[in-house]
Amino acid sequence: MARSADNPGSLRQFLAGVRMLGAGFGVWRTAPGLMMLGLLPAVIVAIVFGFGVVALALNLEAITVAITPFASEWDETLRAGFRILAGIALVVVAVLVIINVFTAVTLVVGQPLYERIWQHVESLGGGVPDAPDVTFFAGLARGITDGIRMLIPTALTAAALFLLGFVPVAGTILAASLGAIAGGWFLAVELTGPAFESRGKTLTERRRVLRAHRPMVTGFGLASYLVFLIPLGAVIMMPVAVAGAATLSRAVLASEPKPATGLDRTTS
Repeated sequence: MARSADNPGSLRQFLAGVRMLGAGFGVWRTAPGLMMLGLLPAVIVAIVFGFGVVALALNLEAITVAITPFASEWDETLRAGFRILAGIALVVVAVLVIINVFTAVTLVVGQPLYERIWQHVESLGGGVPDAPDVTFFAGLARGITDGIRMLIPTALTAAALFLLGFVPVAGTILAASLGAIAGGWFLAVELTGPAFESRGKTLTERRRVLRAHRPMVTGFGLASYLVFLIPLGAVIMMPVAVAGAATLSRAVLASEPKPATGLDRTTS
């Protein structure tokens, strides 16, 4: 049976999501000053996080030994191999947590700037229909609350990936792969916050809508996650990812059924 034009294949949706991240670069052309300002919150947060990353790198071996005390009496070869696996698993988990926490904190710190980037992208697409008025402090409180709620699935996923990383070879590869996919998904949920919140939609509703377009959202999120892995990539790409997420949000929200009007209910 031929596939409907209104229901493109998963691969096409995935690639469309990747292109939406690329579309964020176009905002540099239409609002270069605004995008430049969007780098500042990311730089500030990256400096703070940089100390934590350096501390983790310098103490990775000690941390690995501390979390595997039961291996101290093992054969030296077995103990060394097991702790190497533990170290790799710890790095996979740390990357997942650091990228998503960095994004959540940066979005809160730079909320006024990133909201302007989002509004600019929305204006290029025709604006936000019937956007409810939300005060700055109400938006800030909601952003912090949603960020904390996002940390729960991130922590649970990190724990599962850490355990998976102990499976030799296959487990390590699988943990890294699943970590990138899961991390990308969490990124997409975080970055699409402004567009959904401006339309009065909760985090639960946001997740529901995004799940209905999983291939597209995964494409955008995975591309963002992989770019964030590049040194300084998260800093440079933060305003681009915010702009791309606004485009993604418009695309998935456009397919949502419109609420019935009084006339619709009368004539139905």
